[in-house]
Amino acid sequence: MQIGPHILRNNVFVAPMAGVTDRPFRQLCKQLGAGYAVSEMAASNPRLWATEKSSRRTDHAGEMEPKAVQIAGADPQDLADCAKFNVDRGAQIIDINMGCPVKKVCNSWCGSALLQNESLVEKILHAVVNAVDVPVTLKFRTGWNRENKNALKIARIAEQAGIQMLTLHGRTRADGYKGDAEYETIAAVKASVGIPVVANGDITSPEKARFVLDQTGADAVMIGRAAQGRPWICREIDHFLRTGTLLPAPYVDEVRTLMEEHLRAHYAFYGEFLGVRTARKHIGWYVKDLEGGEAFRQQMNLLESTDAQLLAVDQFFESQWKFGERLQYRLSESSESGLIDVIKPTATAA
Repeated sequence: MQIGPHILRNNVFVAPMAGVTDRPFRQLCKQLGAGYAVSEMAASNPRLWATEKSSRRTDHAGEMEPKAVQIAGADPQDLADCAKFNVDRGAQIIDINMGCPVKKVCNSWCGSALLQNESLVEKILHAVVNAVDVPVTLKFRTGWNRENKNALKIARIAEQAGIQMLTLHGRTRADGYKGDAEYETIAAVKASVGIPVVANGDITSPEKARFVLDQTGADAVMIGRAAQGRPWICREIDHFLRTGTLLPAPYVDEVRTLMEEHLRAHYAFYGEFLGVRTARKHIGWYVKDLEGGEAFRQQMNLLESTDAQLLAVDQFFESQWKFGERLQYRLSESSESGLIDVIKPTATAA
């Protein structure tokens, strides 16, 4: 898999997610097998570039290459200037966001709202491609709504503008994250262009990744929400795609070490006050489906120091030993009498 001059080690990517894919999380995902990860979206409005929030979102110091920054906006010149600004700061790939379905973004005619204006899409793509000498990619959705799907046309516009890779989330803007991703549209886009196409949407397991690649013919898969609290899904998917066998669930001690490293990097990145508070969601995702996880999450959310958080996390994972040396996830299954909780491993051994 290659984007411009950058040869990627595999075709398992991590999606840009606001409030999630900061530098510590991207770095962790890359260490755990992701071939590529994209930053949180950076606003193209030049008045926001120097803010602390924007600076963090585009901070790639020490990150494994290639360093990719996603930009969002609706003005072609602002987006072109934003791309140049980020390339000057070390970005090696620029990704344009035309996929975000959030109302706050779409109300500003950014993200997937742009799909309603194909001429503006074309102007934006040409402006950004011509502004920088690094590869420019596009992430988008299948259309504004089910009655107005234009992914094929957007894909052709993008290829003609010089976009070097497309990532398509298999839903319309109106779908949000509801319903099932429409892989047939991703397959149609892949068949219609000569540049790499990445499939995104509902890829939650190694088996699902294989299914999606087979169904769409896509060159890569992009993992979003499934990586929250489970960044090792990247290596699980990569291993399954290469060998056809499932890795066993990670060892409790490995995850305990990974979490400590993640949290320490997170605190260093955000500082103590903000770091403690922004770490809570990550910790909650890690423990969500583990025995005692919900009670622990509620207790942990009351802690106000990094030391207290680290100690609590360490003690929680020490408690998981009673269920086995590997993580055991508590899953809910439907039955006529309601939800029955059962203890199961994440995967069978290879």
